[in-house]
Amino acid sequence: MTDALAYFTAKLEHETDASDVYEAQRADEPFTLVDVRSAEAWAQGHAVGAVHLPHREIAARAADEIDRSLDVVVYCWSPGCNGGTRAAIEFAKLGYRVREMIGGFEYWAREGYPVANAHGPLPRLSDPLVALVRS
Repeated sequence: MTDALAYFTAKLEHETDASDVYEAQRADEPFTLVDVRSAEAWAQGHAVGAVHLPHREIAARAADEIDRSLDVVVYCWSPGCNGGTRAAIEFAKLGYRVREMIGGFEYWAREGYPVANAHGPLPRLSDPLVALVRS
């Protein structure tokens, strides 16, 4: 039987969520947020402050584009997408300290955090099913 304390402690060492990532951005904590979706998905909308590096290109491009001294947080579309997990594996193989943002872009956007597309910032809307909506 898995020890619950060890399991949940290890889990938080390897994943984070949109709320914690946004708070880390606001606190100017040093890390790199990486959107690992396709170019088309990135152009449609992405978390403000993220850089774009599709998960299939990490092995070839990360060393030249992502600072190894910073923690890396990766995200894909949603909880139904495993692209973030695949990306985390690739970064880990390269020796990066990496965590996956659970919920992905879907929950970043649904919680009302800053989003932009190829044309600039998009309206911030919070989904009352997943975020506290303040007037």
